[in-house]
Amino acid sequence: MGCVLVLLTQKRKAFMEKTLLQVQDNRIKTSKYTIFTFLPINLFEQSQRVANVYFTVLLILQLIPAISSLSWFTTVVPLVLVLTVTAVKDATDDYFRHRSDQQVNNRQSHILIGGSFQPEKWMNVRVGDIIKLENNQPVAADVLLLCSSEPHGLCYVETAELDGETNLKVRRALTVTSDLGDSSRIADFDGEVKCEPPNNKLDKFVGTLIWGDNNYPLDNDRMLLRGCVLRNTEWCLGLVIFTGSDTKLMQNSGRTKLKRTSVEKFMDTLVIWIFVFLACMGLILAIGNTVWQNSTGTSFQVFLQSPDEIHENAIFSGFLSFWSYVIVLNTVVPISLYVSVEVLRLGHSYFINWDAQMYHGETNTAAAARTTTLNEELGQVEYVFSDKTGTLTQNVMVFSKCSINGQIYAVREEDPEVQEFFRLLALCHTVMSEEKSEGHLVYQAQSPDEGALVTMARNFGFVFWARTPESITLSEMGRVVHYQLLAILDFDNVRKRMSVIARNEQGLVKLYCKGADTVIFECLDPTNEELMFTTTDHLNEFAAEGLRTLALAYKDLEEDDFTVWMEKFQTANTEIENHEEKLAILYEEIEQNLKLLGATAIEDKLQAGVPETITCLNRTDIKIWVLTGDKLETAVNVGYSCKLLRGDMNEVFVISGATQMEVQQQLRRAGEQITGVTPLGAEKTDDNEVIIGEFALVITGQCLALALHPEVEQLLLGVSCLCKTVICCRVTPLQKAQVVELVKKHKRAVTLAVGDGANDVSMIQTAHIGVGISGQEGMQAVLASDYSIAQFRYLRRLLLVHGRWSYFRVCNFLYYFFYKNFAFTLVHLWYGFFCGFSAQTVYDQWFITLFNVVYTSMPVLATGLFDQDVSDGNGLRNPALYKPGQLALFFNKRQFCVCLLQGTGSSLLLFFIPYGAFCLMVREDGSPLSDQQTFAITIATALVIVVNVQIALDTHYWTAVNHVFIWGSLTIYFALLFAMQCDGIFGIFTRAARNSLSEVSVWLVILLTSVACVVPGLTVSFLRVNVYPTLCDTVRHRQQSRGTSESQEQNQRSMSRSSSHRSAYAFSHQQGYGELITSGTNMKRGTSDASMSIENMLKHTNKVGCSGAGL
Repeated sequence: MGCVLVLLTQKRKAFMEKTLLQVQDNRIKTSKYTIFTFLPINLFEQSQRVANVYFTVLLILQLIPAISSLSWFTTVVPLVLVLTVTAVKDATDDYFRHRSDQQVNNRQSHILIGGSFQPEKWMNVRVGDIIKLENNQPVAADVLLLCSSEPHGLCYVETAELDGETNLKVRRALTVTSDLGDSSRIADFDGEVKCEPPNNKLDKFVGTLIWGDNNYPLDNDRMLLRGCVLRNTEWCLGLVIFTGSDTKLMQNSGRTKLKRTSVEKFMDTLVIWIFVFLACMGLILAIGNTVWQNSTGTSFQVFLQSPDEIHENAIFSGFLSFWSYVIVLNTVVPISLYVSVEVLRLGHSYFINWDAQMYHGETNTAAAARTTTLNEELGQVEYVFSDKTGTLTQNVMVFSKCSINGQIYAVREEDPEVQEFFRLLALCHTVMSEEKSEGHLVYQAQSPDEGALVTMARNFGFVFWARTPESITLSEMGRVVHYQLLAILDFDNVRKRMSVIARNEQGLVKLYCKGADTVIFECLDPTNEELMFTTTDHLNEFAAEGLRTLALAYKDLEEDDFTVWMEKFQTANTEIENHEEKLAILYEEIEQNLKLLGATAIEDKLQAGVPETITCLNRTDIKIWVLTGDKLETAVNVGYSCKLLRGDMNEVFVISGATQMEVQQQLRRAGEQITGVTPLGAEKTDDNEVIIGEFALVITGQCLALALHPEVEQLLLGVSCLCKTVICCRVTPLQKAQVVELVKKHKRAVTLAVGDGANDVSMIQTAHIGVGISGQEGMQAVLASDYSIAQFRYLRRLLLVHGRWSYFRVCNFLYYFFYKNFAFTLVHLWYGFFCGFSAQTVYDQWFITLFNVVYTSMPVLATGLFDQDVSDGNGLRNPALYKPGQLALFFNKRQFCVCLLQGTGSSLLLFFIPYGAFCLMVREDGSPLSDQQTFAITIATALVIVVNVQIALDTHYWTAVNHVFIWGSLTIYFALLFAMQCDGIFGIFTRAARNSLSEVSVWLVILLTSVACVVPGLTVSFLRVNVYPTLCDTVRHRQQSRGTSESQEQNQRSMSRSSSHRSAYAFSHQQGYGELITSGTNMKRGTSDASMSIENMLKHTNKVGCSGAGL
């Protein structure tokens, strides 16, 4: 159903208020909360944590006096603290999102109001407004172009935020509206637009302009989409079609999602397991209480101050005992665990922010952790989804090398072949020149390739100065030369070449052609065979260096032959039926028997360190998928440049089917070739499939849309996961997100998306981890990201150092946290069999309160913050160290069971060694050592020693903080212990155990218990490291033996390999520019007279700049 859009005028405002009441305003909103919704939504999100629900239930139980032996405030205070800290953190993050939204919504635009253009904020732009855009200004909404400062209503836009391409695109207004630039005329404009409803298709728009009883069809070439930037156009006017969330940019943007790490989800699972474990223990102890109550409990009624019904009903007593033990044993998972984890994450985030090796001095940009909840997830990444333009590349084309007449760099100005070579580059292109100041030219290059080649010709003395529809003016070695432009044989994706036919001042007609070497060589004269073989060797040499290659050739045309051909060409140009086919035949006819001039090699400049980073990440078994809006040829060439694709790969599959059936068949054939067996259609691919060789998959956005159909997506995923590299080109922002979601949905793997433009926002928000790069395409990606870096190369350190360390530290922290709490809590279990299952605690209330807050919290926090199994240098030199994180080997179900067994064993030793000793020991005066407080202090002292010593023994990297926290915790414990047992203000405490602390036998029991608990774990660790060493153990041993001097490892040798791939021509070039030039449509008024002053220009400094391609 179409949407009717009417120009807002004073006469029709009331009508619009009725008919367009539901039209979206132009505000954008990326934040999650408002002042009124923050509390309920945030509490709801936090309630999704199983632990928060668990502690809330415990709090309710503690409010029941009959079953609680612990005060309610011991749970409610830390619970409120955790909820508050998390809420403050979430509110802070959302505050910055609000600020970003306000910055965008408050940008200024100019709207036609009362017959003149007046400044107005973006958020106040409405559907039907007439908006004025100026050069270098971003487009505020989806706008129908009405007219511009350029002739014929043309304007140039940069669409980097939409499709990642920084080359300029041409948009053209309808002829009937192209002369509405006058204020009076545009004020009288009262047209209506009927168009499709809002959608996310960036390359399609269908609508009709109804004006003056006539209907004019509209397509995407008439639209300026939000996110575009107006370039090389002084001004343009447009009619606002879609605003706010209805714009195609926002339709392609995903919603802000709550991201949680796999470790955090596993912690929630553990909480459920532990609750079941506690329920089982509580049930066993409750049954024991029931049995004890029936058999022995009646003998203790005189001493127990409990209601008579409890003694009379043993089952009810067991029921109450069950809930009492649930409360007593809940310290297995204290709420301080979640507070500690948040502290660790905050510390790890600051380490990322402070890393000087991730600071980019040129842009004064440091790495930033924009969230504190995903650090350990950085150590488990298996799939990286990367944008290309601005992420892997700088999108800057730089001339590197050339082969002329069979010689590399045989540049001698007197050679005719050399002059013809650079003359071709200066003539055969669609670049427009503009004089910004006297003697200073700016090249408006539709393609970055063309801009680089024309600039290179200028550097060698062949300067392109000006063009008209009929002529081209050059400065050849300081001499002005005029050429008559006879024809432009335009580029298309089938021909992969373009030609220019021009007449020089001597009256000779020549054809100059450039294009992909494979198609140029087919058009050469047979006499060029030897030169072709030599040039082919040079092309292979260039391609091995990852350069973009291009072949150049020319042909002298006989006047008579050209005249006949020109007549046929002009006739074909006027044909309506089969117009393109007839032109293609004529192009093919004249582009024969060419003379080879040579070849060029252009470097599509990658960001520094990109190939090395990709090679390193590949060695960690991270699969890198490139999702780009660029053309297939561009994406493939960059793939070779950055070593994602290599010439020695077994096969690079290109999926190019036009229908779903063709795409499915191509994917099946690719799967058969990879595995040697027929893939099972929609069945999941076995991740353990042994693949011999390396393969890559390249797929376009059109095919991807077909492959993402539910019937084909599993096949696509299966084949893609068998490939070393996957490149998706010509994809929309939404398709990027769909690809990421496909992997997230069907693979139990952590995904990371990295990009630098607004077209990457959906992908960044969809992935488990989003990384934004502060690039040339604005800050939208950074604002939507979880982490921001200045260069792609810093991703290596972010993952292999900070990510790996964070995962290692958090896992170690969890292991020891659970271990110490199992050892601490399960003592109550054994004690229950000796206290009538009464839920009596072994320790006093102060010790229970301080154990996780003071006595043991700081050492385990120090380990979680500062410990390193290997140094950062060794982590980078040995990428295989990253693999345990991908396999979740540091903390998983098995590790948790080992932790449970170790904690259970320690609790048994902590309880029964003192128990057995006290049954036989007496004081020095012969009195028995049998009071409960002495027993409790002995166990508590041994427990604190064991836990801290165990952490000390397993600490790999000692800092002053570790020493202070570990030995300081022990000092604090003993200081408080003796203080509580002394005279003075602490005399209020029961001091039954005071004299026992002076007994040597008590300290011997503590020492024996501590040694018995530590030795088994120490023995197992020693045997494991020496008998079954891991790569980490080996690297750490080598690191310790070498001390601080760490030499390069042998496995750091270069992984780069030569490639015989040669690129095609003009990867970012679009068809149709030749027609614009020869028709004069894109010529500025007065251009024909520009060449008159070239001689004067040459007297000034020869300054030529480039625009449109980041040049």
